[in-house]
Amino acid sequence: MEHVVIIGNGVAGITTARHIRKLSDKKITVISAETDHFFSRTALMYIYMGHMKFEHTKPYEDWFWKKNSIDLLRAFVQKIDTEKKELKLDNGTTMSYDKLVLAVGSKPNKFGWPGQNLDAVQGLYSYQDLESMEKYSLTTKRVVIVGGGLIGVEMAEMFLSRGIKVTFLVRESRFWGVVLPKKEGDLIARHIQEHHVDLRFETELKEILPDENGRARAVLTKSGEEIECQFVGLTAGVGPNTAFMKDGDIAMNRGILVNEYLETNVPDVYALGDCAEFHQHPTGRRNMEQVWYTGRMMGETLAQTICDNKTAYQPGMWFNSAKFFDIEYQTYGWIFSELQENEADFYWEHESGKICLHLVYDKTTNKLLGINTFGIRMRHEVCERWIDGGRTIDYIMEHLKDANFDAEFYKQYENEIVGLYNQENGTNLKVKKRDWKRILSISNS
Repeated sequence: MEHVVIIGNGVAGITTARHIRKLSDKKITVISAETDHFFSRTALMYIYMGHMKFEHTKPYEDWFWKKNSIDLLRAFVQKIDTEKKELKLDNGTTMSYDKLVLAVGSKPNKFGWPGQNLDAVQGLYSYQDLESMEKYSLTTKRVVIVGGGLIGVEMAEMFLSRGIKVTFLVRESRFWGVVLPKKEGDLIARHIQEHHVDLRFETELKEILPDENGRARAVLTKSGEEIECQFVGLTAGVGPNTAFMKDGDIAMNRGILVNEYLETNVPDVYALGDCAEFHQHPTGRRNMEQVWYTGRMMGETLAQTICDNKTAYQPGMWFNSAKFFDIEYQTYGWIFSELQENEADFYWEHESGKICLHLVYDKTTNKLLGINTFGIRMRHEVCERWIDGGRTIDYIMEHLKDANFDAEFYKQYENEIVGLYNQENGTNLKVKKRDWKRILSISNS
């Protein structure tokens, strides 16, 4: 019986295992040094904040794995011998495989800062990170978070829920400037500051200073300022967790290099999820996609290939969603931090300063290219059809209600949005009534 070994029990590895089991009776072993069972990594913050218990984050009961003949092994892989098709484990044993799936995930970036390996200096990725945060929170009065992005905001919200003060250092001149356009970045920066976060732009970490016990006691910025703290959160992005593979023969760049079938340069070895890097993304998206849903989609795709139905990864339109405290964020298609040469845009922001809609379109054809929303929920399938179908910005304005996914009694903003668009563009567009027949046809197509 063919033996498929999967290293990593995150969403990418476990989705691969589940779908291989649906398609075949192959022997499956999942190896992880992090936890005994798969859990939802995105829920770590809610465990810390008391909204959930760890057992609530496990999508499957513990008996699920045995019932579905998926073997789980708690171990750390130290070395991969691709010639022998063998793994060396930290307990001194070895394990052979016929096909190997690398779903080893990410780890927080470190950039060689002095003091970066002190106690109470860490990111937020693993269950062990959560345990460490719990341990040090008991004696922490102030936290310094380094790096502006989604994980940094999550960490800030977590500490604030315990009454711990937060200073947030952002190297750029605006929040998440590598991803968000300035207006959206300004909106989120205001919101972060309203939650009593000491948010500092154009401020770089120089060094983390220790106390007499080897724990962080302060940070030193490049401007020479010393900020007292008892915990430092490193949230300046993540990188593939591949240090154990550095002397092997599996090709890597930033991540493990794969083709559109998630195959590496070594036969019968595959990679997916946060650790995978495409030579060239099959749909023109970024060559590394370190988000939850792409790991799941890669797992579904790879299971087909491993079960002799070779299938290319084709994720379609880029999208993502997140929360900045209590403001929900959705993005569809492409909106870059700065307008590209061929692009024009329309931006509307509610007077509250907490809700906005940003549309980017081709200035020659007027076809929609991307959507950002903050504080407004939109229907994914409608946005996808607009972008993939080449709908124009005027069409979008007239059919905005089709995409609205907020609850029935939420305030609707379409007339105000289109009114501003008309004012700026000299048009006289009217918002058409929601057409459920059209929406349902999109949902079912």
